[in-house]
Amino acid sequence: MLDVTVIEDPAAAAASLDPMRARLLAELAEPMSAATLAARVGLPRQKVNYHLRTLERHGLVELVEERRKGNMTERLMRATASAYVISPLALAALQPDPDRYRDALSARWLLALAGRLVRDVGALVSGAERAGKRLATFALDGEVRFASAADRAAFVEELTAGVGALIRKYHDESAEGGRDHRVVIAVHPSLRTPPAVGGGTGDGAGAGEPGGGAVTGGSGAGGAAGRGPAGEIEG
Repeated sequence: MLDVTVIEDPAAAAASLDPMRARLLAELAEPMSAATLAARVGLPRQKVNYHLRTLERHGLVELVEERRKGNMTERLMRATASAYVISPLALAALQPDPDRYRDALSARWLLALAGRLVRDVGALVSGAERAGKRLATFALDGEVRFASAADRAAFVEELTAGVGALIRKYHDESAEGGRDHRVVIAVHPSLRTPPAVGGGTGDGAGAGEPGGGAVTGGSGAGGAAGRGPAGEIEG
């Protein structure tokens, strides 16, 4: 079982978002039969089998073991991952495109960047798995508490200058056999409480508050981006 995997197919995404199927996926963190699942979730075994066949068809659950019980064969199923992320690819023409506009101070542009990150890394992970290769990626995640909005602005200015200097140092446009990597860095207020399941945003810090901030960064083996011409960072 994988820690997390990405769902790119629209039909698979729809299957995973069905409340009962999502419940079954959560229960299937450990191998389980349809009969055991039926008792857990309060559905007839035939109905659970129907849902399991749908989830299996979309690669969301897998057969772990078959057991003979009298004149019947019991199938033990397990979710293919502990958690799933739905790629913007599942939205087809509605997926976000951060290249339509650029605004380093826009939370919505940050959402578009995050969507592209999920799409690209998901596709790269899938390709690496098919090729039996390890994907070269790197990520940072942490928090910093700013005393004031002025301190936050100074932090962003120094961060931009520092990352830009690193990119100019290591970017080699003419490197034969080199590979472009995307660099994405984000700073946003930290949520005080997690969002509620099914909607809501928790009581996170509001816009303009100096409070805590989450800082994330990553470099993946994706296409060239995260910089402007000649390795300049874009914002």
